[in-house]
Amino acid sequence: MMNTAPPAVAVEDLLVRRGGRDVLRDVSVSVPRGAVVGLLGPSGSGKTTLLRAIVGVQITHGGRVTVLDEPAGSAPLRRRVGYVTQSASVYDDLTIRQNLEYFRALLRAPKSDIDRVLAATHLEDHASSLVGSLSGGQESRVSLAAALLGSPDLLVLDEPTVGLDPLLRVELWNLFHELADQGTTLLVSSHVMDEAVRCDRLILLREGVILADDTPAGLYAATGTSDMEEAFLTLIEREKRTEFGRAS
Repeated sequence: MMNTAPPAVAVEDLLVRRGGRDVLRDVSVSVPRGAVVGLLGPSGSGKTTLLRAIVGVQITHGGRVTVLDEPAGSAPLRRRVGYVTQSASVYDDLTIRQNLEYFRALLRAPKSDIDRVLAATHLEDHASSLVGSLSGGQESRVSLAAALLGSPDLLVLDEPTVGLDPLLRVELWNLFHELADQGTTLLVSSHVMDEAVRCDRLILLREGVILADDTPAGLYAATGTSDMEEAFLTLIEREKRTEFGRAS
């Protein structure tokens, strides 16, 4: 049965400039509800800028971004959107549990949420540890745990698996799909192409331009490849030929 619900995120003709350069150029894309959507592209392609625009903390210069039927960044979204930045957004001088208590109180989430998110991110045994004493991977997991508080409708995750061991990466991707099965929408950025196959849908971004928005199977079929890195390179070559054709 076709899903006729409006998308969780709708980006229309988005333009972002920085230092006289277009970081995002006329980007239009939609994120379906209840799916795990990957935002992939090399470093510097504009992934973080697009995510910042979706959560409403990025100055934009044109276009429109709608999130859960509200303008991006509007007050009604503050408890409905969870955001994990590339840099850990928790306090080093507090324990994991104290961090989660603080964010839980801000969100007015149930007290039981703390044990739930600790278990989901495999941090139960470290709950009393100071965040400043943790490894980079553990600190990233604390940020993810904080974003899970309150069971947000949309999770925006900027490279959440960087620095994690392979086993934990698999466990987190399993968690992402469990959350999607429960109705949460996840938009997950990555520059690691082998994570693409774990997504329901993919948005491929390069130099501020959307190269593709399709399922992994659809991208393989469209590019005649069976490897995501090959598919991405094929799309880049097509874009270069198109640009050359326009220039000539």
